[in-house]
Amino acid sequence: MLSPFILAEGSREARQQTTVRLCCTSQFLYVRFDCQDRDIWGNYTRRDDPIYNEEAVEVFIAPTDIDPIDYYEFEVSPNGVLFDARIHNPEGRNTPQMTGDFTWNCPGIKWDAGRDDLHQRWWAGLAIPWQSLTSSTSLPKTWRANFYRIERPHDEAAEFSCWSPVMTPVPDFHRPAYFGILHIRQD
Repeated sequence: MLSPFILAEGSREARQQTTVRLCCTSQFLYVRFDCQDRDIWGNYTRRDDPIYNEEAVEVFIAPTDIDPIDYYEFEVSPNGVLFDARIHNPEGRNTPQMTGDFTWNCPGIKWDAGRDDLHQRWWAGLAIPWQSLTSSTSLPKTWRANFYRIERPHDEAAEFSCWSPVMTPVPDFHRPAYFGILHIRQD
């Protein structure tokens, strides 16, 4: 389990907390998000809809131990909508030079989500195939990654939180220099 989510600019823990659990096999990275949410909502229903404009959880990941220029983005909404893309980010922040391949669909990915409106929580799970993320014949042991949450209650300001704060006053999750480090251990 990862540490509690912090606001994107690093000032404090998120009010509506998110828990992330990770595990892996030789074939998949498994990611589970559990979200506290007093106002669960979402309107999008199709794969690759722009769920980042509503409520979503996100994984950004790259098979490298340095700040990545190229990485993968995966998002899931409370309605179970998946958004996946390959990102090219030569400046390390959200600028016009950053491009994304939004037509890419991760081969072999599995995902699901569920809502519990009565108890004000929802969850999302992803099984991301390693072979879709790296062409290496052996699984890299070190990866750069971050985990995000976009929470947009109807009655107050949005809350942008993450595992590794990106330290920007205006949320910009596309800051690979702030991705955390994941060490993959295969027993």
